[in-house]
Amino acid sequence: MGILKSSSCNSSDLSEWNPSTGCTKVSPGCTYCYAEALTQRFTKSFPEGFKLTLHRERLDQPRRWRTPSRIFVNSMSDLFHEDVPISYLQEVFAVMKETPWHIYQILTKRDQRLVELAPELEWSDNIWMGVSV
Repeated sequence: MGILKSSSCNSSDLSEWNPSTGCTKVSPGCTYCYAEALTQRFTKSFPEGFKLTLHRERLDQPRRWRTPSRIFVNSMSDLFHEDVPISYLQEVFAVMKETPWHIYQILTKRDQRLVELAPELEWSDNIWMGVSV
């Protein structure tokens, strides 16, 4: 049996796509959130700070990326945050389905919302879902 020795969400072979930014803390694992620290350090890039913000203008980005990539979705937020409307989630999932040359990796700490909304989302084989603590 193989054992994972190390892991990094910001691996060099991973692209990032942030259709939303910002979050609220939901577990002890959020105490030292790197995303929140980045918004405090780079205030010009994050004028809303760590307040949850939807970025509709970014929804089309993966369609323009022609090279197949592994894409970490929402490294600066939690896609399943309770304030992200189901309609917006459905738009994000539609983009992922329409770009099958990419592989999308999504992590959430909100497993209950994931379970609740999963039947209302259009899943495709290029979406890899995970839950962290």
